[in-house]
Parts: sequence; structure tokens; C-alpha cells
Amino acid sequence: MIFGWFNAKESKNFGASLADYYLSGMKFDQVKRSLKQNDKKQKEVLIQVVSRVESFKDREKLNIYKKAQLCNAFKWRLLEAGVERSHVDELTAWLVRGL
Repeated sequence: MIFGWFNAKESKNFGASLADYYLSGMKFDQVKRSLKQNDKKQKEVLIQVVSRVESFKDREKLNIYKKAQLCNAFKWRLLEAGVERSHVDELTAWLVRGL
């Protein structure tokens, strides 16, 4: 029972796949832009990301540990893809607020 609380495999996989989805929907030069800039394509992709997050939250019971693992996987996947740290931090903070 308690071990299920620490089993964050699904959350980690989802976080990484969420980052992959974001990257696939954006051109690399668009990824470097700030969330505050008015970019129609980025808004469309982020709306789809929100939809995926809501669906995942309905399927999985997320505790604080699983949320942290999900966001960490998301953040590192974006950093490994070469996205600027400031933009990654902005996206990750946005994701945290959505969880």
C-alpha cells in the first residue's frame, strides 16, 4: 500500500511524453520564445498539453511525490532537447500550477 505512494513510473513516463509532445508540436525557434509572447501555435500546443494533463489526472491519483517526478521528467526532457533553461523553468512552473 505505502509502496504504491512512491511508485511514480507512470508519472515519470507521462512527464517525458508530455515534453516530447510539446517539442513535436513546436518548431525549435518557437520553443525558445517566452510563454508571455503572443504565439498562436504555442497556445494551441499548450491547450492540448492541458487536455492531456487533465486526462492523466483523471486516470492516475497524483500525490506530491508523483507530481514532482512528473514535472522533473518534463523539465529534464526539455533541457536535454536543448531548450533554454529560462524557458524550461517557465514551462515547468506553468505545469506545476496545472497539477
